[in-house]
Amino acid sequence: MTEEQFEALDDDALRPGVEALLGHLGVSGHVERFADGSLPVYAVGDRHVVKLFPAVHLDEVATERDVLEAVQGRLPVPTPELHAAGEFGGWGYVLMERLRGASLKDVWPGLDAASRREVSRQVGEALAALHEVTPPPLGPDDWAEFVRTQRKGCVERQRGRELAPRWLEQISDFLDSVDLGRPELVLAHTEVMSAHLLVEDGRLTGLFDFEPAMRAAREYEFVATGVFLTRGERQANRALHDGYGRAVDPRKVLAYTLLHVFSNLAWYLREVPTRATTLDELADHWFGA
Repeated sequence: MTEEQFEALDDDALRPGVEALLGHLGVSGHVERFADGSLPVYAVGDRHVVKLFPAVHLDEVATERDVLEAVQGRLPVPTPELHAAGEFGGWGYVLMERLRGASLKDVWPGLDAASRREVSRQVGEALAALHEVTPPPLGPDDWAEFVRTQRKGCVERQRGRELAPRWLEQISDFLDSVDLGRPELVLAHTEVMSAHLLVEDGRLTGLFDFEPAMRAAREYEFVATGVFLTRGERQANRALHDGYGRAVDPRKVLAYTLLHVFSNLAWYLREVPTRATTLDELADHWFGA
């Protein structure tokens, strides 16, 4: 199955396979697909979640499985307990615990400034603990080569995503000016955003969706938190960094924003509008604390 064929499948097409898989696993309960997510994910009653991986994403099963095992009980925020993982009917699957709480994506707009700071601080604490966990075997095999490869095609990728010329013309000089060095690599979730966090009564009650995890530089982790969580709110970002317990260089984070495997600066600028006119100003607006 190609990526295009997978994306064309709707819930009606998937449901028989889901029912067969749950029968195979001996799991029962009301089955409901979550609306969000790049992969099909179903709640099964109040206790279970099953995540499906088409053939083009089978390699991500091992990542999700191994990272869930590595972080279980190691973070100050709950993560799903792994129940089973494997292949069935040509698809990969991960069966895990269903966590409680509401999506922070839905809750965040209604939080006052103090509550946003408190939640952000908790996220920072969770990231600090995550980055102390010994990573299971994860890519990329060579971080320096990954950075070189991402750098080589960076401008053309952003051009293909319709980034405005005034930003495109700054990228090469900006990247030349940022020394990414030889960073310590940590276990990075890489997509810690409001959509992947649960909250209840002001406390984080869940962090999930570990299939994009990597061994990465610390700053790579803060691309998602700056764009899809704190969204340019300096006080919230400062609280997140305070919770993390160490300084994070905003220029390095913006460099990794440009080099990220899913980087789309034009989209990010629509998500988090800015008055910045230079990449240095943008780094400070999105990631400064």
